[in-house]
Amino acid sequence: MTDSAGTEGKGTEGAAQGEVFFYHLTRSPLEAALPMLLERSLQAGWRVCVRGPNAARLNWLDERLWLTPEDGFLPHGQAGGPQDALQPILLTSSPDAPNDAQALMAIDGAEISEDDMRGHTRVFVVFDGNDPDAVAHARTQWMAVKNAGVTAKYWSQESGRWEMKASTAPEDA
Repeated sequence: MTDSAGTEGKGTEGAAQGEVFFYHLTRSPLEAALPMLLERSLQAGWRVCVRGPNAARLNWLDERLWLTPEDGFLPHGQAGGPQDALQPILLTSSPDAPNDAQALMAIDGAEISEDDMRGHTRVFVVFDGNDPDAVAHARTQWMAVKNAGVTAKYWSQESGRWEMKASTAPEDA
């Protein structure tokens, strides 16, 4: 069963490989949506790599993650430290994932490769729906995923809750 975050409530065993979920943020900013996605990923038993192109933005996000969720804790660190391999959530601008992540979250237009698509249980492309450039870039990434033959699923929050609006998965066609 799939929940509103698009996670299937299971660990890496038996999980489909090579799925890319697109999260179109229209009602909440990244710093509000990302903790929910990270919590769901940890609940699924996945290590997560959060990839962003801007180190200053990752520093800012690191500070926000220490403050949320209010009733819990998201264990994380920034890449470049001696404990990178042990981090359940690792923030990085590098294409590498030294924490052996099963999930990759690409934020702020971070690039994903076909190896990323196929090498992770789940790739999340999280983009700001109020930024026309971010939407255009996400569309380009959607086409790259589709052309690679990897399942892509598009999630929107326009109704106020997360709903899957499109999928390239054969079983959903």
